[in-house]
Amino acid sequence: MKPSAQSTSSATSSAVAAHHARLAAKRNGASDAASLCVKDVVYVHKSLALNEAARKMREHHVGSLVVVEDQPFGRTVVGMLTDRDIVLAVVARDLDASALRVEDVMTANVVSARAEDSLADVLATMRRRGVRRLPVTGPRGELLGVLAADDVLSSLSEDLRSVVQAISSQPKLEQRARP
Repeated sequence: MKPSAQSTSSATSSAVAAHHARLAAKRNGASDAASLCVKDVVYVHKSLALNEAARKMREHHVGSLVVVEDQPFGRTVVGMLTDRDIVLAVVARDLDASALRVEDVMTANVVSARAEDSLADVLATMRRRGVRRLPVTGPRGELLGVLAADDVLSSLSEDLRSVVQAISSQPKLEQRARP
């Protein structure tokens, strides 16, 4: 889960590969949060200077960071930091981002999805909490990945495409069976 410095093209290739891996998992019957989430998560610790966190967002081309705390069994989620958090809490108030830490601006008490949560459960949580991204956690609360509304829409669009194909193939099959 350690983020690596990637060029834009390799980041795009990585995103495409992750998308194809999620689709393959879904075709094999998996549609829980763990199988649909992005596992290459960009994260920070709450003590990091806010301007450094913003640089990390820019470097990795992301609009949010998972704030973690290291535990012997993995990284646990302690917050989320979005570009919107930085704009509203710092930029709009003319504060010095280098004088603040991630913990000063992050959203704490973040809701997360459990690895086994269904797509319907994830959507309900997103709707209820008004969020577009959920960290996905394992049985000990360790960070496994992030599931974004975009990932959910991608998964649902594949389901809808399958329904459309089934509907459109029915008349063709009937014509072959009954010429």
